[in-house]
Amino acid sequence: MADVRSPSDDNLPATNEEQRDRTSSMSLGNTETPPQNGANGPANGASAAAAAASAETPSAPNPEISRQVQEVLSSDIGVSTMLNQLKASIASAKEFALFLKKRSHIEETHASAMKKLSRMSQETMHQPEHKQGSFAQAYTEMMYIHERMAENGIQFAVSLHQMHDDLIEMAAMAERSRKGWKANGLAAEHRVADLEAAMRKSKAKYDSLAEEYDRARTGDTSRNSGKMFSLKAKSGPQHEEDLLRKAQAADQDYQAKVQTLQSEKAELIARTRPEAIAALQDLVRDTDAGLALQMQKFASFSEKLLLSNGLSISPLKGQGSGGGPRSLREAVMAINNEKDLSDVLMSHHSKLPANNEIKYEKNPILATPRNPNMSHQPNASVSNVPKMTPSGPPPAQNQQQQQMPPPARPNNFQPPAESPSSFQSPSMPAAQQQRPSSQQQSAPQPQQHGRSFSTSNMLNQQPSQQQQFQANRNSGVLQSRYNGGGSTVASQGPPQLGALPFQTSQSQTPPPQQQPTPPAQSQYQQPPQQRQQGNPLQQHPAQGPPPGAPQYQAYNRQSPPLAGNNSAPAPNPARPVFGLTLSRLYERDGLPVPMVVYQCIQAVDLYGLGVEGIYRQSGSLTHINKLKTMFDTDSSNPALDFRNPENFYHDVNSVTGLLKQFCRDLPDPLLTTEHHSELIEAAKHDDDIVRRDSLHAIINSLPDPNYATLRSLTLHLHRVMDNSHVNRMNSHNLAVIFGPTVMGTDPSTSIADAGWQIKVVDTILQNCYEIFDDE
Repeated sequence: MADVRSPSDDNLPATNEEQRDRTSSMSLGNTETPPQNGANGPANGASAAAAAASAETPSAPNPEISRQVQEVLSSDIGVSTMLNQLKASIASAKEFALFLKKRSHIEETHASAMKKLSRMSQETMHQPEHKQGSFAQAYTEMMYIHERMAENGIQFAVSLHQMHDDLIEMAAMAERSRKGWKANGLAAEHRVADLEAAMRKSKAKYDSLAEEYDRARTGDTSRNSGKMFSLKAKSGPQHEEDLLRKAQAADQDYQAKVQTLQSEKAELIARTRPEAIAALQDLVRDTDAGLALQMQKFASFSEKLLLSNGLSISPLKGQGSGGGPRSLREAVMAINNEKDLSDVLMSHHSKLPANNEIKYEKNPILATPRNPNMSHQPNASVSNVPKMTPSGPPPAQNQQQQQMPPPARPNNFQPPAESPSSFQSPSMPAAQQQRPSSQQQSAPQPQQHGRSFSTSNMLNQQPSQQQQFQANRNSGVLQSRYNGGGSTVASQGPPQLGALPFQTSQSQTPPPQQQPTPPAQSQYQQPPQQRQQGNPLQQHPAQGPPPGAPQYQAYNRQSPPLAGNNSAPAPNPARPVFGLTLSRLYERDGLPVPMVVYQCIQAVDLYGLGVEGIYRQSGSLTHINKLKTMFDTDSSNPALDFRNPENFYHDVNSVTGLLKQFCRDLPDPLLTTEHHSELIEAAKHDDDIVRRDSLHAIINSLPDPNYATLRSLTLHLHRVMDNSHVNRMNSHNLAVIFGPTVMGTDPSTSIADAGWQIKVVDTILQNCYEIFDDE
């Protein structure tokens, strides 16, 4: 029976027994026991690769093993053995698929929980009651890393779930095929078995009749003695002939069954069984190969998950990738607690109480006999000034001057000595020299001994003089300079040197040769004049109240913001842009949106919308300072056309830094200090619609230059938001950056207002097209 097999049996692949035997023969010493638990496996990656290569290209099979395998496959148990092996492969595939499903569920749950946790923690950390500064930035980057790790975990879970579905589908197909081949293959085996049983039964009957015939022929009646007494007993010859006939019939039946069995078994061995064996072997190979492939994919996905998480925590940096994302360690190490504390304390600096110098003030009545010597005292008391100016200002103004304490704030206002700015009219130097002469003609010399007093006088005008200023402003005194826009500049922003109100009254001052100089002028007033030659703001207050005095009051009422501006441009800028109010820039350049804002927005729209972390990454400080100097020199310079990336050194982060620097240098923030408290209160509304409408109403009340600039900036940041799937800068992330930038900081409430400032800008960005039109 072993010799009956088809010619294709020699080409059948080896079964699992042969594979096990080959594995045993590949172990050291050719021992028959396979390695247990990987004890004899490869020790490193190179040996593992070599082992895998050797497993893929097995050595020549042992002839004895091949013979035994073929005997098993050709035997009656071949089909049942292969069916059992296929069943085992299907069960293994189902078990691994179940493992992948549970692992996918665990990974998805973990990744989703981590992503939710990181977002909630990041939002909570940006609340006003938490730290800001470098700590907040490092914490934000740390949460970004966790979000990327969570995304990697979600992708890994999706891949595992897909592998589970593939394995389940493969196992179902293999199980259906197994059922079909079980019915076909075992049916032929059962038919041959039934024919063999019938053949054996026919042979037994044939042998029994042959024995009876032999006894009848020899006359042996010992076994048939009971039948001899029958009424119709046959004679011996008749009985013998009857048995011979039955034996011959049984012989023919037995012979026919043997022939049928031989033909069926030959068909089974030659065709039916090899086909079933080959099909079952293919199913086993396909199932095992699919299972092994999914396990390899699982190993590959596991490596990718760990590698992606590792690169998220510590990204690789090339030689020229200095602006890439920072690693978790770098972000944490960048926390500067001292700087954060210094920034918080520095934000309260402008709210320090006036450090008034404690002076001995002598009663004016007792100081009257000593008036001639007062001109030689450099530190004369401010309270003595009204007594020493009998022909000076009117009595009402003298009383105001006597009631005012000597403020120290004007000392911070005086800039360094330099030539007049390019914004002054050509007649500015003459006006500066005519003002002291006018003062000397109208009042005695001892009146001019207090720069601080004159400045404080301007800062502390009484309501009566403010009303006089309103009357003069409405009469068009300033409109001759600003073409109708002077009132807006005087009330909403500190005018710069080119917009000084006293330039309009130059025709009222007599020429210098008509004004005698008092003898004591050079002894007492010369140092202040030397410091004031480049600054007409200090020459003007030393005079008595000329006809244009209310105009001076309008200037000095707005001067404190300029005095507190610590980010003034470099000396002698030709056409300064940084540090000027938006109203002043609009009056000077005629542009509703400053050129620097327009160029920066244009550059980011062209080259920065796809940059990850745009506006969060810091640019080169050297590049920012160079561009700032160029804009302060001539903003219409063709080299400042940012459509060409060479003009900003191919560094779009420097452009964003320049834009943020411009907004921070504004004397009055983009959303104005006047509306700061209103914006904070509007942000505290829980209802989104009420909060949006409240902010909309406040924005509509902004000055025209502020409104136009805010609109352009908001529409631009909304375009950045539209690309947040690439640059990862959503409305909240942009609000964290631009909240303090466009609203400014009130040092007394900067910590408490930080979160509400973010809420204001976030609401504006989310409702961009409800607040602004996109035309």
